Amino acid sequence: MPALLLARLIQGVGGGTIGVVQAYVADVSPPEQRTKTLGWLSAITSLGAVAGPAFGSLMVSLGGQEFVGLGAAGLAALVALFAWRFLSESHRKPTADPLGRRRTTGRAALAHVLSRWHEPAPRLIWIYAVGIGAFYGTIQIVPLLLVDRLGVTEHTIGYFVMYLGGVGVVVRALVLGRAVDRLGEVRRARLGIVILTAGLMATGVGRGSVALAAGFTLMPLGTAFLFPCITRLLSQAVPGPERGLYMGVQHTFGGVSRVAFPIAGGLLMDGFGVGVPFWLAGILVLATLPLTRSIGWRPEPAPPDAAEALQMAAADITAEIPIPPTQPSGR
Repeated sequence: MPALLLARLIQGVGGGTIGVVQAYVADVSPPEQRTKTLGWLSAITSLGAVAGPAFGSLMVSLGGQEFVGLGAAGLAALVALFAWRFLSESHRKPTADPLGRRRTTGRAALAHVLSRWHEPAPRLIWIYAVGIGAFYGTIQIVPLLLVDRLGVTEHTIGYFVMYLGGVGVVVRALVLGRAVDRLGEVRRARLGIVILTAGLMATGVGRGSVALAAGFTLMPLGTAFLFPCITRLLSQAVPGPERGLYMGVQHTFGGVSRVAFPIAGGLLMDGFGVGVPFWLAGILVLATLPLTRSIGWRPEPAPPDAAEALQMAAADITAEIPIPPTQPSGR
């Protein structure tokens, strides 16, 4: 048991790279395409959750339980080699602030989210923290709920997990881009909050297979609508040089909620029943809906050098030299 706990701790430390990956994708993606590319990133993550159980079973059949950890370590090593060989630095060299302001530190960013929660960036982080805590906190209780209400065993639970992940993959890969084009990020994030709330509540109160199937469909659908849009809006709400910092803060708050929600869910389950954590989590998610008020983004302005290059290119094409207007003399 101590070795397993240590392994999970090391795995959690490695999970801190998720914020870095999202910041990298945001850096290399055009602003208008960030939601779609972040959606593809989360789709691949969901696909890994679907393929993970099958991969673990394969490793067990090949060499026993020890091979599961060895196989996962091998995959992680391959990912590290791929990143070292093929990924180039995306972060631009920071320029001096014209007002002489210092760059934000991690402690200052944390304090900013806690003390100025009414501002757009902190609100987005709080929405993310509550939503991801509610989803992943209750997912830990799903096997117990399925055993209690459907008589699911260890031989059939894998199908339910694969269904949850599969819905997320399909939505992020096939539906996300079209929904963003039609609704925009803010409205789609609000829709994601409502859908995730409905899925959690349906799972909590549902007794039959139909209600649970609806809940198991709505929950990943809501997360697929919510999380990529929140991350994309956050990437627009903070300055470019601080994008990676605030995405790391986002995952810090999400990590805290992923610890707190399962503990609270277990206590609620023991005291009040297995369905209570789900509909209470749904109420908390719905309570974040007012935080989406007046949250939007403006297209990022082109850097000065890019704007100048475009101006000179236009002048070359039209054979005209752009001359800035002069102020009339005061005669």
